[in-house]
Amino acid sequence: MKAPEIPICENARLGSLNSLHILDTPPEERFDRLTRIASSLFQVPIALVSLVDRDRQWFKSAVGLEAKETSRDISFCGHTILDRDILIVNDALNDERFADNPLVCDEPKIRFYAGCPLTTTSGHTIGTLCLIDRHPRAFSDSEQIILRDLAAMVEREIELTQMATRDELTGVLNRRGFRTLASQALNLCERKGLPASLIYFDVDKFKQINDTHGHAAGDNVLSLVAETMIKASREYDLISRIGGDEFVILLIDTKKTAAQLILERFDMLLKQRVETSRVPYQVTLSCGIVEFDPVEHKSIEALLTAADAQMYSQKHAKTVK
Repeated sequence: MKAPEIPICENARLGSLNSLHILDTPPEERFDRLTRIASSLFQVPIALVSLVDRDRQWFKSAVGLEAKETSRDISFCGHTILDRDILIVNDALNDERFADNPLVCDEPKIRFYAGCPLTTTSGHTIGTLCLIDRHPRAFSDSEQIILRDLAAMVEREIELTQMATRDELTGVLNRRGFRTLASQALNLCERKGLPASLIYFDVDKFKQINDTHGHAAGDNVLSLVAETMIKASREYDLISRIGGDEFVILLIDTKKTAAQLILERFDMLLKQRVETSRVPYQVTLSCGIVEFDPVEHKSIEALLTAADAQMYSQKHAKTVK
């Protein structure tokens, strides 16, 4: 068996995948419909939308397979993402890369595989739409065209997910996207006994910047803040613009003391960015930090309200000085 190689752009590829916030999300009919269509059109027992994570392949949609994920080092899809072409394995027992693969020797006893890479708008290959049969078979040129068309539909659904949950100006999560993903993250933290902390930001004197320097300057400030938040945080933290000039970061597996250190890093980076940009106005923020308490914070809205109150208290203290 040959384990799949790691792409040269692996860090960027994983960053693109993680930015979608789609891993470990519940099944969705719009993806399941496409795998059902693929299974029926090609008369195969198994059809998957597989996303290749750092050490695993995780199935956003699966027809004919109960497993939710498998190890990346035995995955066929790990090989598929190395190229933009469809990977076709007519008979796995005759392919030295897969002949003694556990997925071939044991369940689901793969003999035929055809996988079409899924590519994001940023150009990174994050997974596949793949077909699996327990018997060897050929795969014609016309069938490849149909598989590509279905894969393009999967890519469109992924793109629509991003558009529906992303802030158009800054590219970070919007309020809708944040509420959905943060609720899932907090449920996970509660089940596993992990800490989490929320930082709530508000741009100081934002209206004044808009009124004095114009809305383009205001948009620049919001983009600058979002870019700095991304740089200061980790790839699995949830960053959102939840209002006009209001942002939040949900820090998973992070106590309040550690969140304070991340906030200090953010403040330093923002100051550097503002100085480098040489804009004719100051960019400062008021903030509140709250550590998640499952007893006190029954929902993400309760956590947001608590952090908002702390942020407002800090903003008010600035105005009375």
